[in-house]
Amino acid sequence: MKFLFTHYLFFVICTTTFVNSQTIKSGEKLTFAGSYNMSGLMTQLAQVTLSTENVTTPKNKYLHLSCELATYRKWDSFFRIRDIYESYVNPITLKPTLYKRSIDEGGWTKKEKYVFKDITVNSTSKTKNRPETQKTFTIGSATQDVISLLYKVRTIDFSKFKEGQTQNLTIVFDEKQIPVTLKYMGTETVNAGNLGKKECYKLSIGAKTDALKGKDKNLIWLTADDKKIPTLLKFSIPVGTGQLILTSASGI
Repeated sequence: MKFLFTHYLFFVICTTTFVNSQTIKSGEKLTFAGSYNMSGLMTQLAQVTLSTENVTTPKNKYLHLSCELATYRKWDSFFRIRDIYESYVNPITLKPTLYKRSIDEGGWTKKEKYVFKDITVNSTSKTKNRPETQKTFTIGSATQDVISLLYKVRTIDFSKFKEGQTQNLTIVFDEKQIPVTLKYMGTETVNAGNLGKKECYKLSIGAKTDALKGKDKNLIWLTADDKKIPTLLKFSIPVGTGQLILTSASGI
């Protein structure tokens, strides 16, 4: 289970074919049940919550994107996880200004902060029992953090994609740029929690990393409408397979 969600977040993607990001609103909350394959059975172990809110400072307005992962309490004695990912972005372009990551997995902790300025990132990282480190590195102009890209993918007009069409893109994670490939696989009907059954775009995600395994084994389904709500995610990582299933959506 360790780093399960951390690894799977590589599914987030970026493209140059975006529509207006007004589909991402403040006040949205999406809740998922996270399951992991244990001894051949898909077992629910954790809850993942995605939320958005407007934040105003004396100089700027931001959209605060948050992702929280927590194991259910009955599993905490087995392996306790409390992870928080946050991104502060331009409300229209979703370009990040600040990214924060706080990891607590089985007693292993890590805190990260990225400050974006054009193509430069100033990062601060602190891992348990190790000194804090600082680093400055450059990224491509379209590269973003994993949380802002998780939302930006929902602004892509998939109605113009042909089945099998692919697109190359890039994310920044662990102070590295990572190439990612998105493949459009058509549409399927999926149960979407309190939203009922929904026709969804089916996408396959590949990345040049050992975190994901198998061809077309890492998949995401987004509702085939203007909101493109993620309803189902399946992943294959070195230590097994799992999925995230949407249980409730509000403020959309």
